[in-house]
Amino acid sequence: MKARTLSDLLKAGDRVAVSNITGREAAEVTAASQTFCGNIVGGWALGKGGTNIDVPGGAPVPVFSTVRELFAKLPPEKHPNKIVVYSPPSAVYGEVKGISQHGAGRVQTLFIITEHVSVEVTAKVAHLCRQAEIDVLGCNTLGMINTHDAVRVGAVGGSSPGETFRPGSVAIISNSGNMVNTMASYLLSAGMGNSFGISTGKDVLILTPLKDLLELARSDEHTKLIVIYVEPGGLYEAEAVRQLADTAYPKPIVAYVTGQILSKHDLSLGHAGAVVEGDLTSAEAKAKLLDDYFGIGPFDASADYAKTPDLVEHLRRGIRIQTLHDLPAATQLVSSALGIERNFQPAKPLRPNPWFVDLKGLAKRLPAGLILHQGTIPEPYASQVKALGTETTGAHFSTRSMRNASHASSNDGRTTRIYGHSIEEEMRKGEFVGSLLLAWMGERPQAFEAELVEKCLIASLSNGPGTISAQGAKLSTSAGNAPNTAMIAALACIGDVHGGNGRQAVEYLLRIFRNIGLADPYDAGHGLDLQGIVNAEVERFSRMRSAAKEAGAEYDRIPCLGHPVFNDKPVNVDPREQVITDSLKQEGFYNIFLEFYHMLARRLKEVGIAKNVWAVNLDAAIASVTLGMCWKPLKDKRMTVRRACDLAFLVFALGRAAGSAGEFLDHQDFGSPMDMRIHVTECTALTKPKD
Repeated sequence: MKARTLSDLLKAGDRVAVSNITGREAAEVTAASQTFCGNIVGGWALGKGGTNIDVPGGAPVPVFSTVRELFAKLPPEKHPNKIVVYSPPSAVYGEVKGISQHGAGRVQTLFIITEHVSVEVTAKVAHLCRQAEIDVLGCNTLGMINTHDAVRVGAVGGSSPGETFRPGSVAIISNSGNMVNTMASYLLSAGMGNSFGISTGKDVLILTPLKDLLELARSDEHTKLIVIYVEPGGLYEAEAVRQLADTAYPKPIVAYVTGQILSKHDLSLGHAGAVVEGDLTSAEAKAKLLDDYFGIGPFDASADYAKTPDLVEHLRRGIRIQTLHDLPAATQLVSSALGIERNFQPAKPLRPNPWFVDLKGLAKRLPAGLILHQGTIPEPYASQVKALGTETTGAHFSTRSMRNASHASSNDGRTTRIYGHSIEEEMRKGEFVGSLLLAWMGERPQAFEAELVEKCLIASLSNGPGTISAQGAKLSTSAGNAPNTAMIAALACIGDVHGGNGRQAVEYLLRIFRNIGLADPYDAGHGLDLQGIVNAEVERFSRMRSAAKEAGAEYDRIPCLGHPVFNDKPVNVDPREQVITDSLKQEGFYNIFLEFYHMLARRLKEVGIAKNVWAVNLDAAIASVTLGMCWKPLKDKRMTVRRACDLAFLVFALGRAAGSAGEFLDHQDFGSPMDMRIHVTECTALTKPKD
């Protein structure tokens, strides 16, 4: 390594750049880091050059298109010497190669945040960085914080690092990034602050392993004690313990090894490198390895540790804890035995802080000492809990065992009911679609909504014998199956490409309309700037599409625009969708979602993204009709978003399943046995015989 002490990895005065800086996580972390320590000089992202990352209360961070452009346009005094990599796994090697080329002699350390980088790519990254004399932490690191210098990279410390990390004597080295934050918080209750917090990452290959970081901590003047968090998988701890023993390591270590309970149930942690392979890689083996090095059993909170020369000698090496709750007490034991002073008076006691308390009748029977009082919910969770109570669209129902219970149906031995409505009364009304939607939604739709859904069901019956679902029914019939099997075969051939776009369209429309104050989707005087909404969506889609094409990557298309049959005219229409649109106009009704789709298709042609006006297809009409019908229940939190999305799919699926029964009956009467089979002479072998 080029670094000789922990501060060489990160210190005050370092200039930091960020790859893929406009990504959601990277942008949020960049803004928080800039507010905390102001050490970021810029970043880059394909197609985003010339933009900025806004920083609350501070100067914006400039964004360039490439790392090459960043070094070319920033003045030499602002060239970064530390770089944080947030790029996706497939782009990491290219990013590091570009950094090593354009930042040679200037970049000292890389922090690769990206998770699940392949072993092959990680090895290549290590080779590139060795050649360029660049130290690299990761992959899958959360970053690092130098508490005495009040600087950080990555997300260590969350949005408010200063709340958890106070200057002190303890360096934290952890496989898990979030556990760096957790352990720093625990140490506050022991009056111990932090010198460094480092996330090594836990992909299969760790490019700066524990032994190297311990060696850097050896000469750090602020670090008097080291806390490590260890997960199963890998031989890094075995290498580190061997080095500690061989070099008479001078600083005590408090170690926590996780995963022992999971291993007993044949479960594993979520990190890619937490895979047990071999005798020394399990949690149990690592715990024993550390206990043998310390020469003392794991910390026991109930034990009375007498300060004997023998105990002091063992604690010079350290001790292992078996639960995180013991970290403050174990740290105090080591500090007291070795004369390491507390950094400050304990900031807060370690006690339960329940976010929710509902003891009901138990509160009257429990002793006062056992009654918990609701504590303070920390951020960002407090805001998220608050949002659950104020979210404008969609319900969050509590779940329970539904094995013998149902809201949708009941039968008391005399009367069968759907959501409380008797089947007999529904039969007398004779409104099948109304009763169907009652069973699906839990409430009866308006009359015009049922009429629109009926048109959608009719439109879904068939789109000819060549469709995938019709072929499924015909193949099943040709094989001699029963009608229900042919219908199942048709349903099995319906997916996101064929028939499932309605669900995607509802998700798409909800993303656009859920938080802009839409009260009634049937009100033509809704008061929204619909053209502005369309323009903003076209601009977003255009930017995303251009960036993806420049990077040679796939991008999310707008669902339900265009059709493989209706596509050869200057202005294309799907005649089935047109029937629904015309029906709305004739009855004097309005649907903002369908209107949005029509305006969107025209705008995409106007800005040159489309060569002609794409057809708004049947799935878009189904999505617009079902979301219009579900909007009020969603707003009133009587319906989940998932149910609204599924309804669009169910309308198409039910219509097509019924239509496939027609294909079954027709094929059964007139089809030749096995007539869907392709003759062997028409089949082509693409692999040569091996015999």
